[in-house]
Amino acid sequence: MSIQAYENNTVETASQGELVLKLYNGCLKFIKASGKAMENNEIEKKNLNIQKAQRIIQELIITTDPSYDISQQILPLYEYMNRRLLEANTKNDREILEEVRGLVEEFRDTWKEVLIQTRKAEYSKGGNV
Repeated sequence: MSIQAYENNTVETASQGELVLKLYNGCLKFIKASGKAMENNEIEKKNLNIQKAQRIIQELIITTDPSYDISQQILPLYEYMNRRLLEANTKNDREILEEVRGLVEEFRDTWKEVLIQTRKAEYSKGGNV
């Protein structure tokens, strides 16, 4: 099986919660890559990676269900991160990039904990996950 086929298969068989976790991890990967590109003065590479991180944040925005109360707290933070990424890109500012990286890590770690607790609850009921 090729790497591409394996990656496609893991996405196709992942739960919605696991897909969100993959989005957070991908966003972090692109933020880190853009920071490294900033260090190396690789402007085009920095720009490309920040834009990829922004697209992930935008995907999180449009897939967040606004009917949940927590969404009213999460959506403004996603929008803030998106604006700050734009600002980091235009100002070539690593501090802003680090601020957003920290926020994305917090979201990712919280989401990971939610998935763990959900699995524990389902396993204790005898459900299959």
